[in-house]
Amino acid sequence: MNNSPVSLKAVDRVEILTLIDNYVDLLLPSTDIMTRPPLAKEGKVQSDTLLAEHGLSLLVTVFHGEEKHIILLDTGYTKVGVLHNLEQLAVNVEEIEAIVLSHGHMDHTGSLNGILDKIPGRIPLVLHPGAFIYPRYTSTPDGSRRLWPRTLVRDDLEQKNIEIVESKTPTLIADDKIMVTGEVERITKFEKGMPNALVEKDGKIVQDPIIDDQAIVINLTGKGLVIISGCAHAGIVNTVMFAKKTTDEQNVHAIAGGFHLSGPFFEKIHDETIQELKKFDPDVMLPMHCTGWKAIQRISEEFSSGFLLNSVGSKMTLS
Repeated sequence: MNNSPVSLKAVDRVEILTLIDNYVDLLLPSTDIMTRPPLAKEGKVQSDTLLAEHGLSLLVTVFHGEEKHIILLDTGYTKVGVLHNLEQLAVNVEEIEAIVLSHGHMDHTGSLNGILDKIPGRIPLVLHPGAFIYPRYTSTPDGSRRLWPRTLVRDDLEQKNIEIVESKTPTLIADDKIMVTGEVERITKFEKGMPNALVEKDGKIVQDPIIDDQAIVINLTGKGLVIISGCAHAGIVNTVMFAKKTTDEQNVHAIAGGFHLSGPFFEKIHDETIQELKKFDPDVMLPMHCTGWKAIQRISEEFSSGFLLNSVGSKMTLS
């Protein structure tokens, strides 16, 4: 195995526009790095509004000099939310040059086909090969199972205007200015994945390690890494550690995305997670989606100077 660091090129600016998240608040004020969507245009309150759902979709733009690259990370849960918000936010989908899927779950892949239908050219779809694993389930306290919907079908996607790029190892996109981590090493003792996630393997139902979980990483000139997770099923601490190791960049500027700390099981690891995240000394913390209200509240207290509350339609600019 090649242990040489990935040659991730640095960028001058990063913009992260939230197309879908679990939360929307049109009354949040803008800050020096967070721009909130306008409540009114030309003096008139709009008759339609942005939608939130239990899912995630982020439009990520990187700039270097006159060069600009736009990629889409994840596509939300429903076939409605992201497409509706793209129109509300006046996003030109034709500028998207790649789509990255953080993993194969339905709340990150739901609008994929609808978005692809709106993109005229052929673009790469970057995912871990494990994203196609099916069937997947969650177990319930009474011992029963719930079958998850299937949103990724290889044969169907091969008919679309995409090049399927499957990799377990890091992949560079956007002219080598964005790294997709591939499979994240799981080192910490307390990040043990999603205990009630199940998968069928060799005819048996076993625990699903969600091996397809991955994140994207950007190196901001003079500041350090910007790490954006989908759900961090591999553990958000593991994800940041892997980003540092893979790029050989030790400074962490921003950690954003879903941290999957919601619910009673994950509440048990809040203390250890926050303790380890503090060691990275990030300037910006932007928890989203599956992080959960209790964890977000803790993060807002523990990272008071760097915490930002996310909302659908918000755009974070790091430069």
